[in-house]
Amino acid sequence: MYHNRASSAVLAGMPKTKRKELAEGVVNTGRHVDLGPLTEYIGYALRRASMAAVGEFLEAFQEVELRPTQFAVLTLIAGNPGVRQTEVCAALGIQKANFVPLLNELERRGLAVRKSVAGDRRSSALHLTPLGNTTLQRARSIHEVYESRFVTRLGKRGRDQLLALLNKVMDGD
Repeated sequence: MYHNRASSAVLAGMPKTKRKELAEGVVNTGRHVDLGPLTEYIGYALRRASMAAVGEFLEAFQEVELRPTQFAVLTLIAGNPGVRQTEVCAALGIQKANFVPLLNELERRGLAVRKSVAGDRRSSALHLTPLGNTTLQRARSIHEVYESRFVTRLGKRGRDQLLALLNKVMDGD
C-alpha cells in the first residue's frame, strides 16, 4: 500500500541532490530509511515543499540578504506606504512579538523606517527608505527568476493550479 519512495510532488520542489536522497530514503549514514506513509500525507508534502522553496529562496536572495518574511514585509510596505505594524502583522500572519525584531533588523539595515502617527503615540507608520526601495527593486528582479524556476518545473497551468489549491488550503475552503 505505501511505498518507500517519496512522491514526485514532494520531490519536484527540492534541489536535485536532496530529491535523490529523499527518493532513495538515504540519510547521512547512507542507510535506507523507510518513510512509510509520510510520502502520502498532504501535510508532510506541504512541509517538505515549503522547506525546499525556502531553501531555494535563501540561496537566490543571498545577494540582497533577505529572508522570505523580510521580502514579504518590504513588499507590503512598498504597496501600502504608512501601513501600521499591526496591519502588517494581520495581513501576513506574523505575531507582534516576532515582527518587532524583524522590523528592527530592517531599520538597522536602513531599509525601512517607523514614523510617528499624529494623534496616536502607540502606533507607527512604516515606510521604505530610498535604500529599501532600491533593495526591493533588486529583490523583485531576483524573485522573477526564482518564480520562473517553479513555472519551468510545473508549467504555467500547473503553477496556476498549485496556487489555486494552496489558496483553498489557506482559506479553509
